[in-house]
Amino acid sequence: MWLPLVGMTALPHLGGFYGGYITRTQVKTWYPTLQKPSWRPPNGAFPIVWTCLYTGMGYGSYLIWKELGGFTEDAVVPLGLYGLQLALNWAWTPLFFGAHKLKWALVEIVLLTGTVGATMVSWYPISRTATWLLAPYLSWLCLACSLNYCIWRDNPEKKEE
Repeated sequence: MWLPLVGMTALPHLGGFYGGYITRTQVKTWYPTLQKPSWRPPNGAFPIVWTCLYTGMGYGSYLIWKELGGFTEDAVVPLGLYGLQLALNWAWTPLFFGAHKLKWALVEIVLLTGTVGATMVSWYPISRTATWLLAPYLSWLCLACSLNYCIWRDNPEKKEE
């Protein structure tokens, strides 16, 4: 049973590695040119936080998978919502850092946050431990939504002529 545990715990990190690849150059070139709120976390905090969050959500998904006996009919909604939020999570970085689409990134992260909330609701009757493993993630997303909103508000997109 260790292979599903390791695989499901590691899976979220794949998008994190891809996001890190996109972010690495932009955080040194484009991101410093943006107006940002004074309360934003330091750049060095992000990889540490995301490593913890990805590990927690991945392990939580394993607990749900295990409790429901694998990819069964009962697992369709809780693991489907989890997969949806993971895809939305992975899509945010290319929108924000790759395409520099601040407004679309904001819309996307609001959808992501709602999907994580729905995932938590669907997980709660199955495993409270798995649900609580998503709580720091939901909290971080609330901060990220606020940060994305402030950056979008304070950095209007230039009209192309």
